[in-house]
Amino acid sequence: MTLLITNAKPYGEEAVDILVEDGVITEIGTDLASDDAEVLDAGGHVLLPGLVDLHVHLREPGGEESETVETGVHAAALGGFTAVFAMPNTDPVQDTAVVVEHVRRRGAEIGLCDVHPVGAVTVGRKGTQLAELGTMANSGARVRMFSDDGSCVNDPLIMRRALEYASALDVVIAQHAEDHRLTEGAQAHEGAVAARLGLAGWPATAEETIVFRDCALAREAGADLHVCHVSSVHTVAVLRNAKAQGIRVTAEVTPHHLLLTDGRLTGYDPVNKVNPPLRTGADTQAMREALAEGVIDVVATDHAPHAAQYKDAEWAAARPGMLGLQTALSVVVHTMVEPGLLDWRGVARVMSEKPAEIGRLPDQGRPIAVGEPGTFCLVDPEAQWTVRGAGLASKAANTPYEGMRLPGAVVATVLRGRVTARDGKVAV
Repeated sequence: MTLLITNAKPYGEEAVDILVEDGVITEIGTDLASDDAEVLDAGGHVLLPGLVDLHVHLREPGGEESETVETGVHAAALGGFTAVFAMPNTDPVQDTAVVVEHVRRRGAEIGLCDVHPVGAVTVGRKGTQLAELGTMANSGARVRMFSDDGSCVNDPLIMRRALEYASALDVVIAQHAEDHRLTEGAQAHEGAVAARLGLAGWPATAEETIVFRDCALAREAGADLHVCHVSSVHTVAVLRNAKAQGIRVTAEVTPHHLLLTDGRLTGYDPVNKVNPPLRTGADTQAMREALAEGVIDVVATDHAPHAAQYKDAEWAAARPGMLGLQTALSVVVHTMVEPGLLDWRGVARVMSEKPAEIGRLPDQGRPIAVGEPGTFCLVDPEAQWTVRGAGLASKAANTPYEGMRLPGAVVATVLRGRVTARDGKVAV
């Protein structure tokens, strides 16, 4: 299997040709040729390492009316992703080797994107008893990230034990930071917008206090802690202080928390309902600055598809969550590249290299260099496209960007020398 990519600009720099043989880059130069190669003309577009998403919801098993592994990885490939981490709030929960191996196997059968199941920290994600972390870590799924995402591991003793196991197993605990005692009945960010709309407030301190606690626990355990979907300027301050102390904590921000604010809640459209909630413009700006600075390490989509019956409801009854896989790169271009907060090497860092490092993926997020895997995302930085939920590959259509015109388009995705998506179509 040989692939010749012509006229590509790695990280937006000088145009080159790249020859990939048996999944590995064997030559980089100009005027390369190969008689038996499939040719991908990059058209002078930006070439990045394949994108890695630490936080997606593929819904399978149990939620196939909203998404399946197959439809989810189709969206991933079209969005430039070559590896995704599937969260465990499935039915049954991904808290045993049998379930995580099923998810990993389904991803491998489809073959468009590496699917890495995230194991639950506690049995049933109920927060009362540790799941068999070691069994899942040593299973055929080789689980390297554990989370009760959708629920916080609220009990400090349970979280402490999980971090101690994580240290011994060389895995990472990803925390959904939300003190549920502070958010019971909450419907929107606690502030002026929620008060005006009559929605119960969701205080940012519910996130901040859990992160502060868990950083202390991670320091004590000598473990790796990852904070999911950071949304508050106050949490950024906690992370900055923890990193200054040498605590092994990383964090992610979603594209929607980089772009959208609680001002969108006027009209009560549940497409804007998400957990954690959209916050203020000051929080959004803080997310951008923290990502550029490296206090927040990565962008992760928290891709959360919902069938229409779960979203087309009154605000309080609607489920939280938004699609993210096919729009993520464009939102990062809009919020981070266009204002000059990140260059293309910075995009590679926060959407490919650092996520692969956190997720313990040695063959993803690698440099574009001879001897490295031929795994790429090709981007047209000048393109503009209009988001239509019905036209996305996910089984659901709950995108908050409906009708929005976004910059930057994924032209092709390549996984170990195989083109998995090209010109808006998945390779089959």
